Formats: sequence, C-alpha cells, structure tokens
Amino acid sequence: MKRFLYLLIFLTVATVSHAQTFKASAPDQVVEGENFRVQYVVTDGEPSSFRGPKFDSEGFELLAGPYTSSYSSYQMVNGKTSSTSSVTYTYTLCATKKGKFTIPAASVSVGGKTLTSNTLTISVAQGSGNSGAASGGNRRNQAQSAEHNTQDAGNSISGKDLYMTATASKTKVHEQEAILLTYQVYYTVNLTSLKPNMPDLKGFHVQEVPLPRTKEPKQVTVGGRTYNNVLWSQYVVFPQQTGKLVIPEVTFEATVAQRVRSLDPWDAFFNSGSAYSEVTKNLKTPSITINVEPLPTKPANYSGAVGKFSMKSELTPKQIKTGEALTLKLTVSGVGNMKLIKTPDVNVPKDFEVYDPKVTDNTEITRNGMEGSKTFEYVYVPRNPGHYTIPPVEFCYYDLESNSYKVLQSESFELNIEKGKNSGNGGVSSYANKEDVEELNSDIHYIKMGDVKLQKDESDTFFGSLSYVLEYLIPFILFAILVFIFRKQAIANANVVQMKIKKANKMARKRLRTAKKLMEENKKEAFYDEIMRALYGYVSDKLSIPVAQLNKDNIREKLEEKNLDADLTNRVIQALDECEFARFAPADSSNTLEKFYEQVITLIEQVENSIKK
Repeated sequence: MKRFLYLLIFLTVATVSHAQTFKASAPDQVVEGENFRVQYVVTDGEPSSFRGPKFDSEGFELLAGPYTSSYSSYQMVNGKTSSTSSVTYTYTLCATKKGKFTIPAASVSVGGKTLTSNTLTISVAQGSGNSGAASGGNRRNQAQSAEHNTQDAGNSISGKDLYMTATASKTKVHEQEAILLTYQVYYTVNLTSLKPNMPDLKGFHVQEVPLPRTKEPKQVTVGGRTYNNVLWSQYVVFPQQTGKLVIPEVTFEATVAQRVRSLDPWDAFFNSGSAYSEVTKNLKTPSITINVEPLPTKPANYSGAVGKFSMKSELTPKQIKTGEALTLKLTVSGVGNMKLIKTPDVNVPKDFEVYDPKVTDNTEITRNGMEGSKTFEYVYVPRNPGHYTIPPVEFCYYDLESNSYKVLQSESFELNIEKGKNSGNGGVSSYANKEDVEELNSDIHYIKMGDVKLQKDESDTFFGSLSYVLEYLIPFILFAILVFIFRKQAIANANVVQMKIKKANKMARKRLRTAKKLMEENKKEAFYDEIMRALYGYVSDKLSIPVAQLNKDNIREKLEEKNLDADLTNRVIQALDECEFARFAPADSSNTLEKFYEQVITLIEQVENSIKK
C-alpha cells in the first residue's frame, strides 16, 4: 500500500532532487551505565549495503541494532512540488567504562556511490552506581503503566528485571529422605516463554511434581519493588548417596518481547507506531549443596523405606481346600520414598505353592514427597490338607520423626486346609490308595509286531549328493560375506568424527559447486556466503571442531597442531576474512569472483594434501 502511494505521487507531480548526505549522531557526553542511541541518517536516496562500525571499544556494549526506519514528506508551494526522504539506522549502546571513546565511521551505498559518515567522539562520565538503573527503571515504569511491562527495544534486561531462584526445602538430610526443589521466576518485563535445561542430578532419584500447565503470575514485593512471580517447576529428589551432593546450576532460556518504535508515518498510522521484537536472555540459578547423612546400622529386615508409614493385612478366603488359591494382601501407606521400598518377605509353609507377588502402586508426587499406598498381593495354593499358620509379616523402615528404625507387623493367620477333589500333584492326592486309581481300557494298538528288517534303497537320490551340499553351502557362504561387509560398514559409520573427517573434502566440493552456479548468476553476496560455508564446514569437519567453538583462533590452533605450514595457515584465515569483508563491500567483477573461487579450491586441496602427509 505504501509503495503504491509513493509511485502514484511520483507519477503525478514533479520532484526536485536534493544532495545526498550520510551523517552520524549521538550524545556528546553520557554517564557510565547509561543506555544511549547512535543514529546514522541517509537523506534523499535509496540506500543499500549498509556497513555499521564495529563497536569493539571497551567503553561501550552493543545492546541492540541496527533498527531501520524511513521518513518521507512532500510539499507544494506556489505550484512547485518538493520532496524529502530519509532512512535512519539506529543502534542502542550502553556506556560501560569512564573515559573518552571514538566510534569509527559507517558506510552505505546510495545510487552506486559509497558514502561514509563522520566519526563520533563520546565522553563517558563516572556514574553514581545506579543512574543507569534508575533511568532504565523510569522507562520501564512508564512502559509498565502503558503496556503491561513491555520495554522499548534496546533497553538492557538486568538481573533486577528478570531472575530465577532455586530453593531446597532441606539442605541437611538422611539418605533416602525427600527434598523439595522449587524453581521460581521473578520479572518486570514482558516474559513470553521460558525453557529450562535441566542437568542430570547425579546421586539423586528425581520425581517431578505435576503443576498446572497454565502459569498464573501473582504480584509480590521484593526489596521494595513489585514483581510478577510464577512457580515454574518443582521436583522431589531422594539422595541415593551419603556425603556432600551438589544440585548443579540450571540454565533457563527466557524470551522477552520488546517494543520497536517506528518513525515511518505509514507504519505509525497502521501499526500504532510500534512493533515488537524478541530478545533472548539466559538465566542461571545457583547450585545447591546438600549434606546427606548415612542411616544408622541397618537391621537385616530393613525394607529401604524412609519416612512415615503404616501397614494393614488381609487374607482371603479364610476357608479353603487343597488345589484352591488363597490371597494375602499387604498394604503399606504413608509418606516417603514409596517407589524405592522392597517387597516384604512372607514365610509360608513348604506345602504351599508360591507365585510371584503382584504390586499395585497408588502413590502420587506431592510437595511433601511421595504420598499414597503400595499394595502387595501374594497368591498361594496349598497342596496337602492340614492345619497351617502364616506368621506375621514384618516391615522395617526408618522413621524421620524419631530418627530410629521402626518395625510394623501384620497379624498372623491360622488356616485349616480341607482335602479337595483334585489335590496333590497331577490331580491325584498323595494320600490316595489303590482303590482311588481306576485303570483305563487299552485302546491303543501296536503298529507292527515281530522283527523288522531294514534295507538300503540303491536308487540314485538327491539327498546327500554334491548338488544337495552346494545348495546349502553357497547361501551360507554368501550370508557370511554380507554379514562381514555390513558389519565393517556399520563400524565405520558409527565413528561419526572419523566419517566427518573422511567426507570433509567431498562436502566442501559440493558447496563449491553451488558457489560456482551463484558466481555464474552474478549473485555476489550469496556467492561469498556459500564460499564461507564451504571453508568453515571443511575446517569444522576436517579438524573436528564443534560448530559452537568454530572461530578463527581455534582454527589457527588446530591447523598448527596438524603441523601445517605457517603461510598456508595464514592463507586460510585470510580467505575467511576476505569472505566476511566481501559480503558488504561494493560489487566485484566476474573476473575477481572467478579468481577468488579458484584460489579457494587450490587452498582446500593444499590443506587436504598437507594433512594427509
């Protein structure tokens, strides 16, 4: 819509061109800790290939940018029409050190010409320690009252604006005692998402406490400041070792929405003068040290349970015959490490056939630990009639209130087992006499009576012949060969690092072929991007450098470890520098692109040959 209006105006009125300028502006003096803006303005031109300065001075920290905005105006005086337009590139910086610092010039391409801005000299005065925070706080308070904690883009997010806490309900416990870990977030900004990166808690058995999926913040006051507070996650952990155990720091990736102000009148009309950008900030919680004391000398019948428990027992049915099943049910209830307790042992008479117990878990994770009950069902089948006693079942646990071992006992059960119809082994009672066994009539006849003579068939048969042997032997040999080949290939593929090293040259050549096509299409920026990917990808795979650690210092160090010639190493680094610079430099000729392309191919071949040697 905006472009159509611009085109309509240009077609209907005569325009007066003005001289093109490119100027930089910023405050002459700021206070240490204060955020400020640096702007580069292009007037009366359509800029492209903007190259901002490198803010590598120790006195400033780049917070955001560049943000691009545009402005246009048209005037008609006495029948004459004039127009002005400008494009502004804005950076947000923070003054971090007292002193006088110079920001170098920026450059931009306008109408085929390269314009260079003026340099900036800024004096940073010593702050009072909280001036930057105060000014930032004033802006944030205004934003809170206007748009629910939404910051303007470029404002730094300090530890007072957004932070996480990690707390443990206890830091001195016994082995297997439950600890509640709580992670909470406090924020005054527009927090849109929070992703935890939970590490492995070595030495702990971990259970997450279920919390509502919808996080409802509540207002709290901390240090005289009002925050939104959300209980983010909770875990119940049970230490499995004694001594000092550490719950490591946890990193949360927070996403904050910030408002981007627009100077474009059309954007201001249709979008209320603002848009939003997302800023990512990593929040870390401190580590927590837990002192775990060992339990006293454990009794022989200790079940492994720590907490507070009760037990009840039930035997059904009370009257039973041989060959029928009876069920003993033990239910342990309470709070503690319910999932880690052992199945209680039951002493039953030897004449009882015993089956594996069935365990039913009716526990749930709460902030107090594991609560609920665990039911153990034992099934027995008596083989012989008589009077039997099932002795009490003991359950020994460590009680945290009294700091001592306690033993729970079930009641004992007396049983009178009557003789059943199908008692004993095979349905025949061990007390049965001869009259109880009935002989069946002989209903199976012999196939043949008397001596049997066998003779060999002299006719030619396939069984045992050479063809018979080969039909079995050849598939077996082929199968063994295929197993050997596939196993060798699987072992080679399993070594990911070695495969990357082996295929580094092949992947680089593939990217270079793509770069050649871009060169032929005269797509300069895409060409240098692909060349840079080829070089970085090659050294990453060939030198086994993870992508997260891929920088020129590490590349130089790895090449030197491979005993590469110093000149060859410098050429690799220079090629990477040239790629980065050429992406923003004025367009090169096709001869220059082709020359650089051939240079990179030769460079990769020389590195490949040197590493092989």
